[in-house]
Amino acid sequence: MLENPPSPYLHEKLDHTMIPYYAHPSAIIDEGAQIGEGTRIWHFCHVSEGAVLGNNCILGQNVFVANGVRLGNGVKVQNNVSIYTGVTCEDEVFLGPSMVFTNVINPRSFVERKTEFRPTLVKRGASIGANATLLCGITLGQYCMIGAGAVVTRDVPDFALVTGVPAQQIGWVSRLGHRLELDKNGQGTCPESGEVYRFEV
Repeated sequence: MLENPPSPYLHEKLDHTMIPYYAHPSAIIDEGAQIGEGTRIWHFCHVSEGAVLGNNCILGQNVFVANGVRLGNGVKVQNNVSIYTGVTCEDEVFLGPSMVFTNVINPRSFVERKTEFRPTLVKRGASIGANATLLCGITLGQYCMIGAGAVVTRDVPDFALVTGVPAQQIGWVSRLGHRLELDKNGQGTCPESGEVYRFEV
């Protein structure tokens, strides 16, 4: 690896070819995977053929990315996450440690259901907390926040804060992730950015 890689980031593989992303030597990158510039892939990851990763993503230790998965730019995946076929994450999504995706609604070890995978869409800027589980076939709205350990069984609106088993909406968050205190008109202000939000309440 170059000590001070220029932009675009170029790193040297064992066969001395140059790639525009960094992958730890223990990571497995299947031929046919598409990986964007500046992305970093850490210890014991496996990125499958047909997976597409955008620019400046980070895959923490022991992450699996299946064939057909799409990750946008700036997606951060924490340790011990498996992203299965059918999952799409838009730009700047955060996947917390050991959170769980699924892609079959009624699995049996003795029934082949690879033609029945249900797609899951995680929209731009959404955050999923540690150990949360997502039932397949749902959509998480832009900038929503999924609490740690939640079990999400249905679609989540943009900017919604959901927690619990099964997950229920308990409030709203700003684009920067702060919980919003709404007035009687359903309006709240982010304490960090000053952005004003209005929701139907």
